[in-house]
Amino acid sequence: MDESTKSPGPGEPLWSRRKFLGASATAAAGLMVVPRHVVGATQKKKAPSDTLNIACVGVGGMGFSDTRGVRSENIVALCDVDDEMVANLLRSEDLEPAEKAMYDKAAKYRDFRRMLEKEKGIDAITVTTPDHNHAVIAMAAIKLGKHVYVQKPLTHTVKEARLLAQAAKEAKVVTQMGNQGHAGEGARLICEWIWDGAIGDVFEAHCWTDRPIWPQGVDAPKEIPSVPSTLDWDVWLGPAPFRPYHPAYHPFKWRGLWDFGTGALGDMGAHIMDQPFWALKLKSPISVQASSTVFTKDYAPRAEVVTYEFAAREGMVPLTLTWWDGGLMPPRPAELEPGRMMGDEGGGCLFRGTKGLLMCSTYGENPRLIPETWMQEYKRPEKTIPRSPGIREEWIEAIKKGTKSTSDFSYSGPLTETMLLANVAVRLKDKNMKLLWDGEKMEFTNLPEANELLHFPYRPGWSL
Repeated sequence: MDESTKSPGPGEPLWSRRKFLGASATAAAGLMVVPRHVVGATQKKKAPSDTLNIACVGVGGMGFSDTRGVRSENIVALCDVDDEMVANLLRSEDLEPAEKAMYDKAAKYRDFRRMLEKEKGIDAITVTTPDHNHAVIAMAAIKLGKHVYVQKPLTHTVKEARLLAQAAKEAKVVTQMGNQGHAGEGARLICEWIWDGAIGDVFEAHCWTDRPIWPQGVDAPKEIPSVPSTLDWDVWLGPAPFRPYHPAYHPFKWRGLWDFGTGALGDMGAHIMDQPFWALKLKSPISVQASSTVFTKDYAPRAEVVTYEFAAREGMVPLTLTWWDGGLMPPRPAELEPGRMMGDEGGGCLFRGTKGLLMCSTYGENPRLIPETWMQEYKRPEKTIPRSPGIREEWIEAIKKGTKSTSDFSYSGPLTETMLLANVAVRLKDKNMKLLWDGEKMEFTNLPEANELLHFPYRPGWSL
C-alpha cells in the first residue's frame, strides 16, 4: 500500500509523512516574525508579524463556521476525530482558492493532544467539539499559553467553567466563548436602553427556545454497531464514561445526552440568557428550581421550566428569571399587540420593569419596547458600548492588541455556571425543593447531594 493512502493510527496526523513534513515546513515558515517595514506591509497585505498561527479543533458542523471564521489568519493545523469532517471542509465549494490552499497545507490530526505536542508554533486555538470535550482541550491549550476560542456552551459542568475562567486569568491569555449574539448590535441596544432606565427597574425576565430539535427524553440505543474506520471513537469520548459507538450520538445528536451535552438550555442559553445576564449585570443566582417532562438516565427531558432568583446588585433590584424550552413559553403579556409574535421562531427574551417591557429575538436581535407605540415615542440614548466586528474577529483583534474580548471567560464562565445549574435542578426536581446556591463557595447549601452533579469523574487518563 502506498504510504499516502494508509489509514492513520489513533492520534496520528491524517496525511502521509511526506505531506506532513511539507505542511510542517510551511507552518514553520509562517512562524517567522518579519518586521512590518521589511516586507513593506500595507493595508492591503498583512505582514507575517500581524498574522496569528491558529489551530482549529473540530471542523465539522459549527466547526466549519468557526474554522472559516478565522481564515484571515494562518491556520496551521486542523484537528478532528472524524476524517470525514476534514474531508467535507476541504471539498466545500464555499472555499476561496487561497483559503483551500491554506487548509490543504495545514497539518491534520485526530487527537488534539498530539497536535499540541507537535505544533509548537501555535498562537491560538478554536475548540468546536461536543460539550464534554471543551474543558479538557481548552485547559490543555491554556496551560501552554495559547489563546482560546471555545464554542458555546463554554463547558459541560459547573466546576469546569469555574476552573477554566481561573486558569485563563492566571495565564493571561485572550479567551472568547462563541455566543455570536453577544457581538451583535441588538445585545448592545438592550444594555443601553435598560441602563438608560427605559423600562425602569427590571424585576422579572423570561427566556425561551424552540429547542431541542434532537432526541431527548428517550433511552439510549442498545445496538452496538462497528465504529467507522474514519472515526477515533476513544478520542471522541474523551473524559466521558465509556459507551459503545452508535450513530445516534455522532454526529450532532449528542446534545441531549447527559454524558456528552447540556440539553436545550446549554445549547441556546448562551445566546438567549446572555441578554439578561449582560444587561442586568447578573452573577451567581441565589436559588434555582425546575420542573420538566420525563427524562432518562441517558437523556435530558424534552421540555423544562427553570426559575432562578438573583439578589440585588450594582444598583439593580432583585430579579426572577425563568427559562422555558421544548416549545413552552411564558404567558403572553397584556401589553403585546394581538397577533404579534413573541420573539421569533427560535425563541426570545422578555424583560419586565417597573415602567414597562422590552422584548427581543433569539440572539438579542430586534429589541423593541412594548407596546410598539411606546417604542416610537422613546428617545434612544447615545450609543456608549463599543461595537464589535464579530465574535471571532473581536477575539483575534484582542489577541493582537493585548486587550480583552467581551465574552471572555471572566464573563462567559459565570454565565455558563448559571446555565448549567439548571441541569442539576432538573435532575433533582423530585426532591421538591428550591435549591439554594452559594456562588462564592460553588456549592448548594441545602442539599449536599446536589453538589455531586457539579462535575463528574473523568475516565482514566483524562484530567484538567
